[in-house]
Amino acid sequence: MRPVPVLVLALSTAALALTSGAGAATATPGSRVHVITAKSGLTIYKPDLVPAGSRAHVFGLTSKAHGTSTAVLVTGLLPNREYGAHAHTKPCGATGDLAGPHYQNVEDPVKPSVDPAYANPRNEIWLDLTTDATGRGAAVSKVDWTFTDRRAGSIVIHETHTHTDPGHAGTAGARLACVTVGF
Repeated sequence: MRPVPVLVLALSTAALALTSGAGAATATPGSRVHVITAKSGLTIYKPDLVPAGSRAHVFGLTSKAHGTSTAVLVTGLLPNREYGAHAHTKPCGATGDLAGPHYQNVEDPVKPSVDPAYANPRNEIWLDLTTDATGRGAAVSKVDWTFTDRRAGSIVIHETHTHTDPGHAGTAGARLACVTVGF
């Protein structure tokens, strides 16, 4: 097995253990563990870059004691290609724009957010990945915060890995595909 899928498997196994009570002894009193899962065909916006039949599997855990860990495993994408991926504020829609902007723990007052003080992998969930020769790819994000009453609604796959430079921070090209996730 390759290392990243092992991480995805470990995260999903931990989610199952926590929901079945096996992890209760390690939970902080009063903390809430929320398991995030989605297994779905993608809403595809650019079939030349995300072929029909492509799928995404999203796993996650969030708790006040440990923050939020999210993993994505994709299949059916173009082989040996870099993609960006991020949590967005709304569920998927008929167009990529309907998923809203990136979910930010601390919201940038300026829209669109391209300031590295806000658009960064500590304040957003970034899941950039590179597919293998079969079109599979995986990524994991770990942030120190948890969701409040404001939650993300989807993971959007973008055209390129995410930029970090001022004026372009958080951008990753066109929105190619989307999966709605119950964060």
